[in-house]
Amino acid sequence: MDGYMTISQVSQRYQISPRMLRHYEKLGLIESTRKADYAYRVYDQEAVKRVRQIIVLRRLQLPLKKIQRILEGDRVEAIRILEEHQRDFDGNVETVLTMREALVRLLRLLRADAWDPGDAISSSEAEELVRLLPKEKHQLKEGKPMKANKEMIEKDACVRILLLPPSDVAAYQYIGEEPEEHVGAVMDAFVRDSGLYEKKPDSRYYGFNHPDPEEGSKVYGYESWVTIPEDMEVPEPLVRKHFPGGLYAAYTINFPDFFEWRFLYQWAERNEQYEAAMTPREEKNMGGALEEHLNWVYCAHAGWPENGVDGKLDLLLPIRRRNAGKEDNSY
Repeated sequence: MDGYMTISQVSQRYQISPRMLRHYEKLGLIESTRKADYAYRVYDQEAVKRVRQIIVLRRLQLPLKKIQRILEGDRVEAIRILEEHQRDFDGNVETVLTMREALVRLLRLLRADAWDPGDAISSSEAEELVRLLPKEKHQLKEGKPMKANKEMIEKDACVRILLLPPSDVAAYQYIGEEPEEHVGAVMDAFVRDSGLYEKKPDSRYYGFNHPDPEEGSKVYGYESWVTIPEDMEVPEPLVRKHFPGGLYAAYTINFPDFFEWRFLYQWAERNEQYEAAMTPREEKNMGGALEEHLNWVYCAHAGWPENGVDGKLDLLLPIRRRNAGKEDNSY
């Protein structure tokens, strides 16, 4: 297949999950094609180039809507978006320096006389930037509190305080490459085969890294829980567990904006009423934080309809009142 790459080859080369590639394709950011006499959809060189561009811009923590405007818009719009991002960017000093270096390179390319959205991030430049920039992580990392700016203050108002109720859950954990894909497929089959949505329309779906990814390793774990009726049988390989519930700070994101975990942790650092109530690091489970996939159970039950609910998640950070005892997790 000269000039073509499979989704698996693109995933391995650029360290991006097939799930993410399919999401980009659904949004219209990239296109795949089907070769005659070949069972799988593949990407041509133009699509692979676009993947590199998206990865660079995502690792600069740009939202997908802005990335789409950069790639499909004109030079002036792209420069304006990147300059705005450069001004607003803040965080860990080492990360900021790396990000700023990458932003300077991109702006230098965009300010050149000859410019085309598809060629502004050339193949060689994109490959270098992909190596330079840190990968997106689904795990929570501690860091120094960020100085609050106007954007962060506005985002603070979107954080909700939730008291999640105790519940029985069907749980499944998988350790390997792309564990979210594997876990999601098993849970999807359980929801459909058990008729869970019909028995419990308010069922909720949580997920978290377990164990957390380690630097340089493709292998890590992911565990998902789906809340179930007390009398429901749980078939293997799923197991029944009890979720004790508790107090959480919730912040809604569009998939796949997982870099917002850092904002939520910094919110807890700045908040005068609440602080993070993380589990010990050695448990390697995102510190007890959860990702709730909103409307997931309904969409699985309905066979993932084309006109279904947009992919949104709640990032859920366990919290407690400041100066409260460690066992006090109440309002």
